[in-house]
Parts: sequence; C-alpha cells; structure tokens
Amino acid sequence: MNFDLSVVPFSRRETFLAVSLLPEGKNRPAGLYLRTVRGGDDKFGEAFRIELLDDAGELLPFKAEANPASVKLAAFDSSSYAELCISDSRTARFRTRGCGIRLTFQPAAYDYAYEAVPGSWEVNSFTHECRFMLTRLAGCMKMEVIWDKIKSSRIVAEFCPDGAAGTAEFAIEEFRTVWKPRPAWEPFEAAVKEAGAEFAAWLDHSLTVPARWQEGRELAAYITWSCLVPAEGCLTRPAMYMSKNWMTNIWSWDHCFNAMALVRHDPKLAWDQFMIFFDRQDESGLLPDFINDKYELWNCNKPPIHGWTLGWMMRRTDWIGEAQLREVYGPLSKWTDWWFRYRDGDGDGIPQYNHGNDSGWDNSTAFNNGIPVESPDLSAFLILQAELLAEIAGLLGKADEAARWRRLAGDTLDAMLSHFWKDGRFTACRSGTHERSQGDSLLLFVPILLGNRLPEEIRTALLQGLREEGRFLTGNGWATESVRSPYYQPDGYWRGPIWAPSTMLLVEGAAAAGDTELAREVAQRFCRMLNKSGMAENFDALTGEGLRDRAFTWTSSVFLILGHEYGEL
Repeated sequence: MNFDLSVVPFSRRETFLAVSLLPEGKNRPAGLYLRTVRGGDDKFGEAFRIELLDDAGELLPFKAEANPASVKLAAFDSSSYAELCISDSRTARFRTRGCGIRLTFQPAAYDYAYEAVPGSWEVNSFTHECRFMLTRLAGCMKMEVIWDKIKSSRIVAEFCPDGAAGTAEFAIEEFRTVWKPRPAWEPFEAAVKEAGAEFAAWLDHSLTVPARWQEGRELAAYITWSCLVPAEGCLTRPAMYMSKNWMTNIWSWDHCFNAMALVRHDPKLAWDQFMIFFDRQDESGLLPDFINDKYELWNCNKPPIHGWTLGWMMRRTDWIGEAQLREVYGPLSKWTDWWFRYRDGDGDGIPQYNHGNDSGWDNSTAFNNGIPVESPDLSAFLILQAELLAEIAGLLGKADEAARWRRLAGDTLDAMLSHFWKDGRFTACRSGTHERSQGDSLLLFVPILLGNRLPEEIRTALLQGLREEGRFLTGNGWATESVRSPYYQPDGYWRGPIWAPSTMLLVEGAAAAGDTELAREVAQRFCRMLNKSGMAENFDALTGEGLRDRAFTWTSSVFLILGHEYGEL
C-alpha cells in the first residue's frame, strides 16, 4: 500500500510524530515536514522542513513515496534517495544513499539549539512544547545555528555522506524533559521491518470487508493505526485522534465510532476509547467537547450517543463484564441526568441543544431560526441511554434505579412523540417559543434508531423519507440536507455532504425499524464511495468527492463496521 503524503500523514501507532507534504502557509514554504501533533488543532505542528542535497550542497528535487513502514524520497534526476521511518514512539530515523538531507527548523519565541554532546544537538522548541535531539549515526553533520539575544534565529542541520560508503544516517528524538542517550541503535532495516510487522498485525485483526473493498480496508486500517497517540498529559489512555492532519483532537462523540470498530478484535483498546471522556468528566456530569494532550474544551459538548454505543458494543463482545459495567454506570448516569437538569431551559421535559456544535451537526438547518433548539434526535439518544442504564442497573442488582431509568425512558418517549411529531414528520423548534426550524435536515430522521418503540405509522413515514431517491438518498448515500432544499450546499458541512456518523446512525436505525434491505443498500453505496474517494471528513453527496480533512478515523471506522456488517451481496 502506498499513499499520498499531501492527503494522509505518515505516522505510527502511539506517537505524536508525523510526516506530511504541506502547502505554502504563513511563514511556511511548501514542502515535506516532520511534524508533532501535540497541543491541539490550532496549528499544523510543522517542526523540520526536509530537503535533499546533492554532492555540491544544492537542492535535489525528489518524489515522496510512502507506505505504512517507511517513506522513500527518490531524486528525480539521479539514483540518489533517502529513507525515513518512525522507529519508536519518540524517534524518527533517516538514511540516505548518494545524497544528503537538510533540515530547516523555523525558530519562534525562545527556541534555541546547542550541542548537548559531540554528535548530538538539542533543539528546544517552546513553540511545540517539546525538545528534539538530532544525532549523527553515520556520515557528516553540519549545524548552522545563529544566536540572537534570547533565541536561535536560524537553525539548519545538514547530514551528508562521507567516505566510500556514500551514506548518511541520523535520528531525531522527541522528548519533553530529559534526554537519555542510547547505548546502541538498531539497524535501520530492522526498524522498518518492525514497523511493517506491527501494522501488518493490526491489519490482520481489523474488521474484514468484501474483497472488492480491500483497498479501502487497508487505508482505513492504516489511518486508525497511525492516528493513535500515547496516554500523556490530559490523555488518560491511549487515544485515537480524529486525524494527524489538523483535526488533532478527540471529540466526545467521534470516539464512540472508533471504539465500535475496535471492540471485536481489541476490546481493551476499544474500552479505552469509550471511557477516556468519562475519565475527564466534570462534577456536574458534563463531558468536554474535545480533548488533546494539552487541554480540554468545555464551551460546548456533543450528543449523548454513549448509551446507544455501549449497547451496540455489548452485543458484539463478552469482554464487557461486570467490572466494566460498574466502571461506567455512575459516569453514564451523571451524563444522562446532566441533560435533564441543565439543558431544559423552558422546563417542558424536553432537553435542548444550546448550539449546533452540541448536536455534532454544527450548522444543520435545524438551527436556522436561532438557539436553543429542541430536536428529536436528542430525545431519542436519551431514551436509548436511559434504557441501557436500566439494563445495567438490573445486572448490578440496583432494582430501584433500574425502575427509575425505565420510567424516564418511557416518559421521554411519550413527550418526544407529542412534542415533535407534527403533520406526518418530526420537527425541531426553538426552546421556549417552540417556533419550528426551517430546512429539511437528515438530523430529524435520527429517531429511527428507536425502531419498534415508534408507532408503525411513524416508522413507515421515516423509512419512506429515507428511501426517497433525490431527497436525501443519492448514489453515494444520505445527504445531510435534502438535495432539493434551498439550503443545500455541496460543501456545506452539515448542510448537504455525506458524513460517516450520520450514515452509521441511520443505517442502524433503518435496520432497527425492520428495513434491512435499505440499511444494506445505503451501507454499500457509502462503502463503495469511500473505497474510491478515501476516508475524508465528509463527501460531496452527488459526486462522492472527499472534502475537508481527507484522512479521518471515524470515517475509517464506520467504513470498516458497515463493510463488515452489510458488505455481502
């Protein structure tokens, strides 16, 4: 498998290091960069620009060829080339044949470089909140470091071959506090082989899909494997970021889909993905909107799909036992109660979203008329979550609490149906005034997840809307806004493009409502599109073109899940 570094970063499981081809940006020439994805998604994390040099020290144009284990930089006009790999969670290794490498670090703030020991230079990056140790292993090392009062204003390292071997080799180690010299370095070939074997094992255990989608399976498996970062800082467990492009966080519903894709073959890692937000839960019960290694954001949140997710996972593994249920019961209870206690401003028993971001559908037309918004998808999620809590409470011998959760689920279902079902369709409305929202959003079909809990006439109407070609349903799956709506935009985020989470929720909803034929058809259209267009954040509903960040983990996870469960003809 080979991939384009301008689309998919080169990285490895549980490292913050990545290599990408970046476009020109502010104070950044276009080129190939070694990056660190620490500190959130407000920067690309570019640390060193990587360039090839010929014997005279002139730049040597090259082509980057990437696979899961290594990257080859092949010169256009000669047989010279360089290779790089990530040999462990902290280390990038480089080797050249017939050429040299120049690394350019763009200093800012108080960044500086100095020779720590002969042959090893430390670059202390305040910008990236870490340090890099550059160590020569073979060949020559030349450093250009200019001191300017309080920082190094220029930091350039060149590694060139010496002698008859015609090779140069060096390492870049990332660390936060103290560097520990190594007694020995493993051969470069061994490092590449180890990385390749690790990915091969991950791929071998990833969910299977039909042979016609094998190329997509390999890409999806690589993206999920390579987007893991280690437990560090605010990250209490190994975490699967949404991407190592620029969406370098985890969000508090995205993590659910990644957990679901892992639960069959790596239930412990799946549990880590599911529980990581509950580790950071506020006393009120609120979950943060997103987490990275550095900080959490509390200004908004995401929808309570966690009960639905946990029930889905429990039906697919025996690993989730009493210990796990005791661990999750209290936090999931607090999360459920939070919505009824703190997100029902008009006191009508119908929780609300205070912003589109709280729903996960940031700019959905359900929010056209202003905020806060009462939306039936939220009630549906809370019904399912309360039902699961009743089931868990029963398993844990908490009969009174089980009864309370069952009452809450039943009362919320009754309130949802009377509140939102109007004129043969679900609606969303402003909290307080109950003014109906405009537009024709797929969000309003999410209650199909309730399946047989819904009256037959409602199930029939929802399925009819989901089956209607040219409304939401396209050749690639379900658009998030009707393609006939005046608000539809091909690249309108949640106002048209196809997304993995909406597809997963509604495929499972169609199946829960008894229409497995529709579930299978849409899942296959979606997987066919991804196998062709890659694992983008979202997709043009009509053309299938990948949009925004094109190496996304929840897209990869949903592809693997739907391909595995619905892929057979």
